[in-house]
Amino acid sequence: MKKLLALFVLVLCTSVIAQGELHFYNWSGYTSEEMLAKFTEETGIKVVLDTFDSNETLLAKLKSGNTGYDLVVPTHNFVPIFLEEGLLEPINASEMENYSNLDPRWQSPAWDPGNVYTVPWQWGSTSFIVDTNVYGGDINTYEVLFNPPAELQGKINIFDSWDEVLPMALRYLGYETCTTDPEAFSKMLDLLEAQRPYVKTYTSEGILESMIAGEYDMSTYWNGASLRVRKERPSAQYAYPVEGASGWMDNLAIAKGAPNKEAALSFINWFMQPENAAMQSNFAGYSNGVVGSDTFMDAALKDAPEVVPPADANIQFALTCPPEYNDLATRLWTRLKQ
Repeated sequence: MKKLLALFVLVLCTSVIAQGELHFYNWSGYTSEEMLAKFTEETGIKVVLDTFDSNETLLAKLKSGNTGYDLVVPTHNFVPIFLEEGLLEPINASEMENYSNLDPRWQSPAWDPGNVYTVPWQWGSTSFIVDTNVYGGDINTYEVLFNPPAELQGKINIFDSWDEVLPMALRYLGYETCTTDPEAFSKMLDLLEAQRPYVKTYTSEGILESMIAGEYDMSTYWNGASLRVRKERPSAQYAYPVEGASGWMDNLAIAKGAPNKEAALSFINWFMQPENAAMQSNFAGYSNGVVGSDTFMDAALKDAPEVVPPADANIQFALTCPPEYNDLATRLWTRLKQ
């Protein structure tokens, strides 16, 4: 009897452990630890966080299989690619208790009609940040980024991601994003190779710390993270290029074959409560898609130019490009980095 009881307890404990651990794979420096602690306190589910630096990295990781991840965060223009590859589990968000809290603008988005696979996490824009004490000219043009003035040369960082950088180059050159025109790719390569001698690093990680420390005076960056830099380095300003910044929506999704799908579903539903979504926004500096969350958001966040763009800001939501474009982009980026 004692052996049977011990076996029952062991099985029960193993089940509890399996139910109580969520493996979350998110962008680097993009998750509120305070929010995760609140989730664990309220649900008993421990969150194990791991990070990546680009959609390309996330895609490659999930395609490799058996990652052990439950919850992942793809950007909207990559969601159709993930679905085409069969890398996401259905979540049927419209059936969740807190789905009614989701802003109608983000219910049934073009990249996931019916929110069958995703729920909005954070949204914002991508361009670049400049220390205006170092360079005092007009920063709201990609001319500063791709033909940098002498003051900035050698202290520039560029994302290590063709998905982030090439749309900027295409807009600067006057082409449509997602073009497969060989001439456009030839001109982009020339542009980026001419810029390369002035670039200190190509990385998508550690930018916050490096900008604050003064290691960079300009970097491609996201709007919310730029706000976090400005809090520590007030002369650092986020640019809204006249050619167009890239708009994006990052989304919560569940990886195919997730070991703990139930825990991931619990987190997604939990996150759609206004107070919880606001905790993430207050940390990261981005807008979320949950109605009523602004009640719990920091006043400084509501007034920040990085979060509330100027009325004339040109923000263009990124498109899902065809496979031909992705292949050309990958080859260009590989050649640039050689």
